[in-house]
Amino acid sequence: MKLTIFLSLFWAMNLLYGEWFAYLVPSRWTCYWTCIYIDYSSSYAKIAAIADPQLMDRTSLPLAREVVRFYSELYMRRTFLSSILPFNPDVILFLGDYFDGSNSISDEEWQESLGSFKHIFNLNRIHKTSNTKTYYLSGNQDIGSSDSYESAFGASNFKVTIGEVDFIGIDAQTLDGHPQGNFTSDTCLKGILNLLDISSNPRVLLSHIPLYRPDWTPCGPHRSSPIINQLVHRVDHGQEIVYQNYITEKSTNSILELIRPALVLSAHDHDQCTVSHAYNNGHATEHTVGTVRWQQGNLYPSFMLLSAKNSSVSPKDALMTNICFLPVQTHIYTWYLSLFAMTVVVILLWPASEVHITRKLSSFTDAEGAMHLIKKTKKVSVVKESSSTQRGNAVMRSKVHKQEDAGSASEDVGTHRTNRPRANMIIWRFLRATRALLAPTFLYMHSSSSRIPWTKIS
Repeated sequence: MKLTIFLSLFWAMNLLYGEWFAYLVPSRWTCYWTCIYIDYSSSYAKIAAIADPQLMDRTSLPLAREVVRFYSELYMRRTFLSSILPFNPDVILFLGDYFDGSNSISDEEWQESLGSFKHIFNLNRIHKTSNTKTYYLSGNQDIGSSDSYESAFGASNFKVTIGEVDFIGIDAQTLDGHPQGNFTSDTCLKGILNLLDISSNPRVLLSHIPLYRPDWTPCGPHRSSPIINQLVHRVDHGQEIVYQNYITEKSTNSILELIRPALVLSAHDHDQCTVSHAYNNGHATEHTVGTVRWQQGNLYPSFMLLSAKNSSVSPKDALMTNICFLPVQTHIYTWYLSLFAMTVVVILLWPASEVHITRKLSSFTDAEGAMHLIKKTKKVSVVKESSSTQRGNAVMRSKVHKQEDAGSASEDVGTHRTNRPRANMIIWRFLRATRALLAPTFLYMHSSSSRIPWTKIS
C-alpha cells in the first residue's frame, strides 16, 4: 500500500510538470520582451511571430496519423495558450505553412484543416474578445488553393504599419518564377512596388522562404540541427521551380535593393538561424524563426518576440528581438518512458514481504491500539476436592485446547498468506499501481480530447 501511494504521488508530480507546468515556464521565467527588460518602456508595439505549424492531414503520414496528429495539435494549443498568449502581444504574425498538403487535399479537407487551425490558435475568441491583430504570410505549403487561402488569410503581398515600423509581406514563392521572360517574378516585384510609399519608417521584410546565403553559412548559437544548403526542384524540363530552400541570389539582391529593410523575418527551415545581408548602402539582419510544432525535425521549437518602436527613431533602435524556446516535448515523453521502466524495476525488486509484514502487524492491533489477539495468561483457582479438581482440570484443559486450536488455525492462515508466491504478489502490486496511475491519465486525456474537435469549424 505504501509503495502504491508513493508511486502514484511520484507519477502525479511528474505528469503535473510535463502536462501543465512546463508550458508556463517560457512566459514566467525564460522569455521576456526585450524592450521592457532594457528600456523599461511601454512605448513599443509588441509582436509575436509564429512559424510552420503545418497541421497534419491525410497526406502527412501513412501510419498512426491520428495519434500523431492528436499529440501534435495538443502541443501547439498548449504552447499557444500557456506560453505565447500570456505575453499579451499587440500583433501576432504567422509566417506561413499552415497545413501539410494544401495542394493535395480537397476543398472540404482544406476547410476542416482551417477549422482546426482556428481552434488550436484560439483565433475566433481572439478576434472577438481582444484587441490583438493577426497577419498571415503565405508559405510554400499554402499555394495549392490560392482562392481559398486569400479568402481565409488575406492577400499574399501586404504592407502593415505597426508602431512606426512598416512590415512588408511578400509571396516568396513567386519571386523565382519561370526563367524565360520572368513573368512571375516581374509581376511579384510590381506588386511589391505598389505597396511601397515615400514613408521614412524603418522596414521589416516578411518572407516565408529565407533569403539567399552561401552554402555552409553559420546560423548562430540557437541552431540545433545541421545547416541546410540551397536546394532547388524544377519541373517541365527545368523551367518551373516547385521547391527551394532559399530564394535565389538574383531575387534576393533585387528584393533587398527594392525594400531596403532593417530586419528580415523568415521561416520554412524549421530551425532557428540568424544571418546578415549587405546591400548597397545598407545592412539587414535575418532571423529565421523555428517551427512551433515539435515533430518537424527540430528538438527545440520556438517563437519570436519582436518589439517595434512607437516613435520615429533610427532603424537600429526601432526594433528589438528575442527568440523564445518552447517545452521540449521529445524530452518529456522520453522521461515518461524512463519513469515507466524505473517503476517496473521498483515493483519487481521491492521486498514482497513488506506488505505482509504490515498486514500481520496490523492484525494484532485494534483501532485503539489494544493487542486483542495476543493470548493472555489466565489464573485458575485450585480446588482441593479430588472430584472438583478433576472436573475443573477437565474444563480448563478443554478451554486451553480450544484456544490452542484457534491459535494454530490463525497461524496457519497467516503462514499461508505470508507464503504466497512472490510472483503473485508482484503481479498484484503491479496491477494495483497501474490502475492508480492510469485512471487519472485516461480522465485527463478524455477531457483534453474533448477540447480538440475534429469536425469542421465555421
